[in-house]
Amino acid sequence: MNNKDYERIVDEWRNKPLNTIADVDVALENFRVLFAYNSNKIENPDTTYHDTREIFDNGRVSGYTGELRTLFEIQNHKYCYEYLRERIVNRDPITPSLICEIHKILMTGCYDESRWKRGERPGIYKIHDYVTGDGIGSAPEEVSADIESLCNEITDVPVERALTAAAYMHLRFEAIHPFADGNGRAGRTLMNYFLMIQGLPPTVLYEEDKKTYYMALAVYDKSEEISGFEEFIKEQTIKTWTKASKPIKTLSVFI
Repeated sequence: MNNKDYERIVDEWRNKPLNTIADVDVALENFRVLFAYNSNKIENPDTTYHDTREIFDNGRVSGYTGELRTLFEIQNHKYCYEYLRERIVNRDPITPSLICEIHKILMTGCYDESRWKRGERPGIYKIHDYVTGDGIGSAPEEVSADIESLCNEITDVPVERALTAAAYMHLRFEAIHPFADGNGRAGRTLMNYFLMIQGLPPTVLYEEDKKTYYMALAVYDKSEEISGFEEFIKEQTIKTWTKASKPIKTLSVFI
């Protein structure tokens, strides 16, 4: 990986005005679609770039014949982006209530049916244990305290440690696994929100690179090592802003 490329992208990002919602819309015009598409695609192979672009641009998809859950997942990403725009401008800190609201928006209408039947709900911490990776995450009764602790850990981070803190936050969030469903989508959104309020460019974790992504999660579960994931974020950031800077009409050839 070329660190100079990453630093160039960071410099370009920091030169973008992010003082209004309109500024955020311009800065993230292509990114928001690429992010929503790939974040959903990691979890749901039926997600398409075309449908994602249509929903973000037009609020609907014509002639759709797939499962409604897929459309809800895409539309929820749009709603979540709209919810976060003003908070990006204000650089509001990450709090437990913000985490729960992001999860609620992302997962409304598309929660795992079997877990819904067990009383689990979007925006509310899990009430049962679920197997994830090499473990089950924090016990339900420990989730609230663990999330509170994580939020405190990432408050007032020095600028030179912001990327490391973002990598740690995402890995730790996924290790806690605070919700019964949707932890990946929520965690990736939170990481990008944190990057932006710290003055760093957000990144797409590409579906085609999810094996490397999952490996980083597994490594953290076993050793709490984050350096490999931090380098992966840099690589994905270079890839992201190479694609996100292309005109909209040419984006589809990269997907």
